[in-house]
Amino acid sequence: MRLPRPSGLPAALALAALALPVLAVGGCSRKGAGPAAPPPAPVRIGEVKRLDVPKDLAAIGHVEPVTTVAVKPRVGGQVTSVGFREGEDVAAGSLLFQIDPRPFEAALAEAKANLARDRARLSEAEQTLKRYEELIQKEYITREQYDQAKANVEALKATSQADDATIDNARLNLEYCRITAPAAGRTGGLLVHPGNVVKANDDKPLVVINQIEPVYVSFAVPESAFDEVQKRFAESKLDVSATPAAGKAYTGTLTFLDNAVDAATGMILLKASFPNRDRALWPGQYVNVTLTLSVDEGATVAPVEALQTGQAGTFVWLVKPDLTVEVRPVNVKRRWGPWALVASGLAPGDKVVTDGQIRLAPGTRVVEKTEAAK
Repeated sequence: MRLPRPSGLPAALALAALALPVLAVGGCSRKGAGPAAPPPAPVRIGEVKRLDVPKDLAAIGHVEPVTTVAVKPRVGGQVTSVGFREGEDVAAGSLLFQIDPRPFEAALAEAKANLARDRARLSEAEQTLKRYEELIQKEYITREQYDQAKANVEALKATSQADDATIDNARLNLEYCRITAPAAGRTGGLLVHPGNVVKANDDKPLVVINQIEPVYVSFAVPESAFDEVQKRFAESKLDVSATPAAGKAYTGTLTFLDNAVDAATGMILLKASFPNRDRALWPGQYVNVTLTLSVDEGATVAPVEALQTGQAGTFVWLVKPDLTVEVRPVNVKRRWGPWALVASGLAPGDKVVTDGQIRLAPGTRVVEKTEAAK
């Protein structure tokens, strides 16, 4: 049986009327839920720590040997032998060069012969003077003859003393034919070879010896830091580290403060001594130097990346336990590598945002970036 169509009401309008309650119900449901919450901001988070932080001065240093000796001949002659290989370590007193000793042996023999002759003459003159002392008492000779004999004795004594000095000098020159190392160290390049003739006190050295255990590292610091350096140096030992361009850091001790500031640069020269037992520091080498003046023990430090600057000063974004953030003003004492020493505003264990600060506002919820996201 077919139902009768309502009079005066089109079919489409009837369907719309039936749908209105459904739409009204759906609209009321969305209005009650409210807007969706924004997702948390991805950030990197660092931790505030407690560390012992040194107070350092950084500089560029220059490695110097403790002792440098330019070996030169003190007598001239032909080099007959060399007692070392260039670049070799030598001990103090070891033979380096041998100069032909024969001319000096002859000179020594001649000096000894002259001494023997003059001593014989002196002996004869003394006997003559002794006889003249008896003759002058008997007035067999004149006073003038006696005085002349006496003067002859004194002259021959002086000549004998001069002969002794000549022998000492000849013996010394003969010893100089053996050129030995005046100090222990490492030899440089060999500048003469057997067969070469050298001159006494020539400007050109035969070899240069550098002592490289220990070594000095010289460096300069600004005069503004000198008062503190001088005070710490007087109170205790100051540690200095030297790091070559390729290598690890080596520890030494500050041993020298110059007595004047360089007027041209406003810097003052310092030197540190390094044992250098493994010979990692080489004379002439440039190294990065760090002078430790003091240590702040148990200092509160935060990652440098967390520091932000605003109109009110320096601040960080502090991550609270509920993973929301707030602005925390901080007082930074100084920086040390990747860390900032915080005098106030933070405590060890606090979490701070180190990357992603541009997305933040007070109360923003954050999530730490994963390694893949980094």
